[in-house]
Amino acid sequence: MNTSALQIPVLGFVAYSGTGKTTLLTKVVPLLRDQGLRLAVIKHSHHDFEIDKPGKDSHRLREAGAQQVLLASPYRTFWVTEGDGASEPVLADLVARLDLSILDLVLVEGFRQEAIAKIEVHRPSLATPLLCTDDERVIAVASDSPLSQEISIPCLPLNEPEKVATFVGDWLRSVS
Repeated sequence: MNTSALQIPVLGFVAYSGTGKTTLLTKVVPLLRDQGLRLAVIKHSHHDFEIDKPGKDSHRLREAGAQQVLLASPYRTFWVTEGDGASEPVLADLVARLDLSILDLVLVEGFRQEAIAKIEVHRPSLATPLLCTDDERVIAVASDSPLSQEISIPCLPLNEPEKVATFVGDWLRSVS
């Protein structure tokens, strides 16, 4: 899959678990909004999770056997669909569920194997290998300290989310 097949620019943030993808995104998202961008974020998890609280109507309906539950109010809409516990979600299917008419960019956390442009979050102190050496779709690395090896793509300062947001904005303009 490529981003043009998705009908909207999609940019992934990838890393080994515990590296700080969510932390970086929570800092970059408001900066991108300040640039006037309308964003969605899709986060992948390898773990089971509960997002609706036991005892609440949405949880009770899902537990009763509803395959999908949609809870809507003037404040937000919440959609849950049950998976089979084995099959990985397909990123293109998830993007297709978004209202693309009100978005400029979809940011993705995880989905490391997808054929989309990615920024790798890397912390040399964790002694994990660089993903960009095996994935030509990584367009930059955001690191909290100098890398131990040369790379042919930009290395962004992980602790300066403004610079990461500027890079994302420039990338978006180049692909739009």
